[in-house]
Amino acid sequence: ATAQENIYDGSQPTLVNRLTDGKVDIKHVDVNFQVFTSANANFIDNELENMDFKLNRVKLEIKGDVNNWFSYHYRQSFNKYSDPYSLDNLSSSVELAYVNLEVTPQFIITTGKHALALGGYEYYVNPIKVREFSEFNNQISCYQAGISGTWAITPYQELCFQIMNNRSGSIEETFVGGLPEGVEAAKVPFFYSLNWNSFYFDKVLQLRYALSMAEQAKGYRSFYATCGNVIETGPVITYLDLMYTRQELDQHGIISNLVETERGACNTEYFSAIADFDYRFHDHWNAYVKGTYEIGRVYKANGAYNKGLYRRSWNAQACVEYFPMKNSELLIFLLYSYRGVKLEKNALQLGAVESDQSRISLGFVYSIP
Repeated sequence: ATAQENIYDGSQPTLVNRLTDGKVDIKHVDVNFQVFTSANANFIDNELENMDFKLNRVKLEIKGDVNNWFSYHYRQSFNKYSDPYSLDNLSSSVELAYVNLEVTPQFIITTGKHALALGGYEYYVNPIKVREFSEFNNQISCYQAGISGTWAITPYQELCFQIMNNRSGSIEETFVGGLPEGVEAAKVPFFYSLNWNSFYFDKVLQLRYALSMAEQAKGYRSFYATCGNVIETGPVITYLDLMYTRQELDQHGIISNLVETERGACNTEYFSAIADFDYRFHDHWNAYVKGTYEIGRVYKANGAYNKGLYRRSWNAQACVEYFPMKNSELLIFLLYSYRGVKLEKNALQLGAVESDQSRISLGFVYSIP
């Protein structure tokens, strides 16, 4: 509480102001430290496996506006691998490091490391607000280096075209399950996205759709169709995300990791449906229920992998959140999460084994300004 009373009030000149003899002034800056920690009881097939305390996410975020046409955003996670990757020459712990250039009030260019322009609500919301991601979104290396152009066609219609790296490191670092013999790295391993965001009924209804294609290796590609359908009104937020990808090399790796084989799978498909209902039923209380249904299949036989369905999974979450202070990012939560898995005949024939998991978590989340 004492720290909140001593926040910098802007009366002293900033470093940029001093270095430029007052010619350049920073318009606005935010610095926050994000913490998500919990005590967990973990169960496998309804038997207590262990209990632990975990710092789930710890992040430092800095963002601001230098002037009316230039802004920046930096975010670093302290839960990730820190050595620089070979392709983008940046640690994976740095999630965001980009600048925005406002060419016109309707057109903005973003360059640096930022998120792939996929659709969906769970995907684009700040990760500190998500207790547990779907498997689909958890397997995407969503922060990559590249460039985006965003065009606000109207105040309620927005188009974004993006060219990004498809991976941060070498092809061997990306496809850890192993590559088919003779596969060569792509000379232009880019990820292309066209993202359309639209808002209706005074932004009560929000649609976030995207089509994407990526060059995985020489002669191998992946395709994504992702969409989010959001209703946000008063104390209620509810959404339905539908996520689909078709990958000539198994970049998600869920099927490849079912068993140990000489190489990973090819010609895989993944689909995820994510539904959530949030209700802020009191100034200090919020509750939500969330469900996810996901499948993984091989659409064309290859190596040890037959054509067909391999895996189905579903995740159910119920959470109550308590906000001790009004207009604060501090919350205390109690969460129950269950993830069930059904392995199909194709996976069982390869010797795959996977258990159902559940978890009870008590924790807190705070974005400390």
